[in-house]
Amino acid sequence: MATTKKTKKVVTPIDERETFVSLQKNFADTEVNTEEKLKTLYDLQNADNAIEKLIQLRGELPSEVAGLEAQVESCNGKIAELEQVIAQYNNNIVVMNEDIVSLDAEMEKYRQQLEKISNSREFDSINKELENLGILRKIDEKKIGESRDAIADNKAAIQRIGDKLDVLNIDLEAKREELAKIVESTAKEEKVLVKKRDELAAKLDERTLSAYNRIRESVYNHLAVVTVYNGDSCGGCFNTVTPQRLIEIASGKKLVICEHCGRIIVATPQTAE
Repeated sequence: MATTKKTKKVVTPIDERETFVSLQKNFADTEVNTEEKLKTLYDLQNADNAIEKLIQLRGELPSEVAGLEAQVESCNGKIAELEQVIAQYNNNIVVMNEDIVSLDAEMEKYRQQLEKISNSREFDSINKELENLGILRKIDEKKIGESRDAIADNKAAIQRIGDKLDVLNIDLEAKREELAKIVESTAKEEKVLVKKRDELAAKLDERTLSAYNRIRESVYNHLAVVTVYNGDSCGGCFNTVTPQRLIEIASGKKLVICEHCGRIIVATPQTAE
């Protein structure tokens, strides 16, 4: 007796450029019936809409907070850099002061030698060394003065940045508190919606969910699933839908894609059969 060999269905990987024809075929091939999947997509879109409305309540606050945080971080970074520069100038002053002490000791040694010599040639030579050492001492003194001026300038810059930072921190704290109040007031509702959204998404196969997300990202109002508008038009782009497609939408037995904007068109729960 001949045995029938069972063939295993080959699942092709998701292609971001796949045609709506292949998506429609996949839609029909899955175990979950089409009507139920369309209802799930409709509910998923509504959940996403509700979540976006809550996020919109925050307005520009998240970006304003992020911008202020970036400015505060930049100011703190500049202050840290200037403090490092000041520290280096202070180290240089210490080194130059030590050099001056060393030069003074060497000059004193040459002065003592002057008292013990009678040779004019050696006298001139020692005086020349004292002159050179004196020049080096003046150079160090000049550099110390310049370093102290630079330190004063950098401290003034730190003060200016610090004053700006104080204003930024006050503004940032106020914005954070305002945002926190809005988030807190909607947190419970958002948590419920996100949970519902995740549950709905879990009901869809990977290919359908990928297509839904891709359509949402490609349209300005993030509406991937729409209903019929005014009885004969796509609720997304408002272009006229053919009578045959309107029948298919109302039946809920087939995935219908708007040929103009690429959105999925479904019947509202009241008109679904």
